[in-house]
Amino acid sequence: MSGPGRAAAPAGSGDLWRLDGAVALVTGASAGLGARFARVLHQAGAQVLATARRADLLDQLARECGERIEVMPGDITDASHRQALARRLESHGRLDVLVNNAGICDDGPIESQSLDDLRQVIEVNLISVLDMCRLTAALLWDAPSASVINVASMYGIVSSRGPMAAYNATKGALVNLTRQLAAQWGGRGVRVNALAPGYFPTELTGHLADADFARSIREHTLLARTPALEEIDGPLLFLATAASSYMTGQVLVIDGGWTAV
Repeated sequence: MSGPGRAAAPAGSGDLWRLDGAVALVTGASAGLGARFARVLHQAGAQVLATARRADLLDQLARECGERIEVMPGDITDASHRQALARRLESHGRLDVLVNNAGICDDGPIESQSLDDLRQVIEVNLISVLDMCRLTAALLWDAPSASVINVASMYGIVSSRGPMAAYNATKGALVNLTRQLAAQWGGRGVRVNALAPGYFPTELTGHLADADFARSIREHTLLARTPALEEIDGPLLFLATAASSYMTGQVLVIDGGWTAV
């Protein structure tokens, strides 16, 4: 293992945007952004380990991708599942890209929520991320040029002005966790950054099918439109690959300008 200040050592063919030979883990990969992330990393040449609760959707993902993808169904809030994921990665002998994507929302004003409601969001959105980073630290340190990507939210930057107190709190925590781990691991050559998406068409947003909701997004974004799912591909690949080799501790906001004004 090299000491502080080691130079980046991109994996693969030399193309800044390729991940040939790399191993990637994507959590929350059965649908939405997570499934998209798994496909994009796979297309870039990575061996992908995808995990989520819904085995049928993971199996569909595996069939679509073909070779170089493994799926491990399980609940990311279960410590034994997280440990099993780490053991599977140890069998590969490396981890180059860790995408901490699994996340859920709460709903309603905080005074109407139960403690269990709040705790569940914290377990999925924050505790699981902390633990996956803890469990895979040694593999990331040993990789030639590892990248951790925490999937936060624009509501980790600004408030949603409505319900979702636990969601806002955990996504804000992910933003500062990103900075803190970047500080811890920079000397080991591990980059830690975050994506902070706005409203993308996923299950979590009802695929933006509600006309009033879609209109409110158009009214609040500088680009005055809703995004297509594939508009997250470039930001993900940028952070995952050597294209961002001198970038760490940063939050890449993809929200059409929502948070800019």
